[in-house]
Amino acid sequence: MSAPSLLLALHSSSETLAVAVQRQGAELSTPEVGCFPLGRRLSNELLPCVEQVLPAEHWPRIGRIVVATGPGGFTGTRLTIVLARTLAQQLNVPLHGFSSFLLMARRLAGPGQPAHGLERFWLAQTLPRRGTVAGCYGPSSVSLGGIEEQLSPRLFRSDEAWPGMPGGPEPCLPAEVDPQADGLQLLELGRLAAEHQLPGPWQPVLPLYPTSPVEGL
Repeated sequence: MSAPSLLLALHSSSETLAVAVQRQGAELSTPEVGCFPLGRRLSNELLPCVEQVLPAEHWPRIGRIVVATGPGGFTGTRLTIVLARTLAQQLNVPLHGFSSFLLMARRLAGPGQPAHGLERFWLAQTLPRRGTVAGCYGPSSVSLGGIEEQLSPRLFRSDEAWPGMPGGPEPCLPAEVDPQADGLQLLELGRLAAEHQLPGPWQPVLPLYPTSPVEGL
């Protein structure tokens, strides 16, 4: 009898890398989550940290992968998505990418949370001298997991009006990553994708860059 397949989640859209693993099948296992405050060290320590949670000899058991696509740091987001794409390609397993803002929106829309019950809300992160990166979210009966990303995170310049801006007509919450909680949100979306038997080709999964890394050059 073959071992149950594993669901692997990778989240590096903040200074802390989150790696989460859960056994799939008729009975889900308790998720295992590792959080590693790497900062700029992620480029050298990504693989060792993943192996702390899921040793390489168990990688052939991976049956599906989910990864946070950003917004996040240029290097960390890119390297983690490259790893996810490579594993999905080599293992021939589905890969799904979700924005880090969508994961926050799911968490903040839960019972007892500040966005619970709101029909539409924004998440925003202010960038010094650039403007504000913001995305728009709301409940949806047809979206995976029940929360729809109505507008993917994009950059609004300081002189650009948008509905969630201070004094605007729609509620806006700060976009703050919680690595462990958002890693668990990734796992849940991966579980739902498996339940719906979504194909998950690896090729479309790319980093989300609301600001250009070469801007101003």
